[in-house]
Amino acid sequence: KGPHENAAVEQAGAIGYMMPTPAMRTTRTGVTERFVGGQVDGMAGSLSSKVSCATIFTQHGEIMHGCPSENILETGRLALCDAGCELDDYCSDHTRTFPVSGKFTDRQLDIYRIVEACHDYTIEVAKPGVRWYDVHMDVCRMMTDRLKEIGLMKGDTEEAVRAGAHAMFLPHGLGHMMGMDVHDMEGLGQKHVGFDDETQPSTQFGTNCLRMGRRLEEGFVMTDEPGIYFIPALIDEWRAKGHCKEWLNFDILETYKDFGGIRIEDDILITKDGCRFLGNKRIPY
Repeated sequence: KGPHENAAVEQAGAIGYMMPTPAMRTTRTGVTERFVGGQVDGMAGSLSSKVSCATIFTQHGEIMHGCPSENILETGRLALCDAGCELDDYCSDHTRTFPVSGKFTDRQLDIYRIVEACHDYTIEVAKPGVRWYDVHMDVCRMMTDRLKEIGLMKGDTEEAVRAGAHAMFLPHGLGHMMGMDVHDMEGLGQKHVGFDDETQPSTQFGTNCLRMGRRLEEGFVMTDEPGIYFIPALIDEWRAKGHCKEWLNFDILETYKDFGGIRIEDDILITKDGCRFLGNKRIPY
């Protein structure tokens, strides 16, 4: 992206910053997901923009694209809000996860802190010349190490990641390019946009959803969006098959089936010697 385009994305990011606010204010036990999601969409409309993609607001964060429904928000659950705006043809895309009751449980906070650490690590290392694929894999290793600390994973970290055991929790990529589309130039095919002769898409479950792997360049606009999810059907399937049993503690995983998911997402601009957040303010996380 050139300076003019980055300025446009910056303006979209400024509105995107405000979109989770009504979600945080109106989330409470007893209201519907659809009600809160409508408040988020209304914020974009009230500022002369439109949503960049269908707003995700759900207490079932383990569903990757869970659009708001008539589900009633429940005490003890987590609410995930993934939303952005489109302004003058350029997009923003942010995600925040917060407790319906306003206070994390100890178990929720443990997982949240792992996601937060992975998110912040990406900000520290993203710069021109760094392969995004390598950052993604570093995050997978970090996540595996931290999940081992709380008993959800076990064994050798390198072997676990090589086998794809981490994809039980992170079945998508670390982030994607963004611009005039939330998934920028998606219509051209991810192989032609996010990859090159040096870095080709993976065929391994989870990592095959990484939309971008090539080396970062100054002016790239990226999303930084690690997450941890507990998907009951995936837990059941892998346990029945014994898949990655050397690295996953299925007995403990069973107790997380009603957890949902946590994702933290920000938009970043790759600068001359690092990266920075887009938008004139930071969304609390």
